[in-house]
Amino acid sequence: MTNPYHGAKDYDSAILFHRTAWASDTDELGHVNNAVYVKWVQDVGVAHWFALIPEEMKETHIWVCRRHEIDYREEVKAGDQVEIRTWLGKHKGPKFDRHVDIRKVGSDKWSVQAQTTWVLLDAKTGRPQKVGPEIFALFGLEPEDHK
Repeated sequence: MTNPYHGAKDYDSAILFHRTAWASDTDELGHVNNAVYVKWVQDVGVAHWFALIPEEMKETHIWVCRRHEIDYREEVKAGDQVEIRTWLGKHKGPKFDRHVDIRKVGSDKWSVQAQTTWVLLDAKTGRPQKVGPEIFALFGLEPEDHK
C-alpha cells in the first residue's frame, strides 16, 4: 500500500490536515491570531515529516525553519473548521520550500497561504546537510521535479 503522505508536490497532491479554530486561538478582533497561523504552518510541516520517517531517522535528521512568508486573506473565527494542505516546492542543497494553504472547509477561497523554507540538519552535529536521494524517496518525489 502506498503511503498517503507521499507525493505532495502541488495543491492537488497536497497532504490534507484538519483543524478547528478555538476561542483561545483568536485575538481581540475575534479572528485567529497571526501567531496561531504560523504555529499551524509549522505543525503541518513537522507532522508531514514525522508521518514519513522511520524511527531511527529521528536521531539523525532534523528540519529547522529558516523563513516564513505568509499572506492573509479571509478571516477564520472560533468554531470554524479549516483544511490545511501542504506540499513541497523547490529545493537547493539543504533547503526545501514547503507551501501551505489554509481555508475554511468547503470554501474555494484561501484564508492563509504560506511558503516556508526549511533547512535539513544533521541531528548530531547541527550542521546543514544536502537533501539527498533518501529524503526524496521518503517524500515519494523525484529531485528534478523540485528545482
